[in-house]
Amino acid sequence: MAAPVCVPTYRSPGSKMPWSLGKLAFSLSVVAGGSCTLTYYLIQKAFTKTSYYQLALEQLHSHPEALEALGAPLNVHYLHLIDRANFVDIANAQLKIPVSGSKAEGHLHVSSSRHAPFQRWHLQEVFLKLEDGQQIPVFKVSGNTDHEVKKE
Repeated sequence: MAAPVCVPTYRSPGSKMPWSLGKLAFSLSVVAGGSCTLTYYLIQKAFTKTSYYQLALEQLHSHPEALEALGAPLNVHYLHLIDRANFVDIANAQLKIPVSGSKAEGHLHVSSSRHAPFQRWHLQEVFLKLEDGQQIPVFKVSGNTDHEVKKE
């Protein structure tokens, strides 16, 4: 007679019902998936609260030509976190923010810098690149000083 096969079972806390290995694996995958989704959401929210992100969107909202090209209503989408165009370090930030409207869609390219950690971010350049290849300059720092702003 063959020896009985022993399948490991686990008990959930406070329960007398055993959990099979399949239920345990499924439960752990649900928890891991939820954790990844929550982390992704929190990273996206953190980016939307940064000053370089907010300053760039303010420039876009105050640029009639860019708004006309996109069409109303303007939609700002989540960043593609694995895109190498999105880069932030201590002194520089570059983002490629997906945007769309009723007429077109594209990316708002943002370049920003600061002189030292914990200082204010300053926009260097913002331009809208539409999917059809059209590029609309939205903002660029003038060559005279870092504080002089030139709207294009």
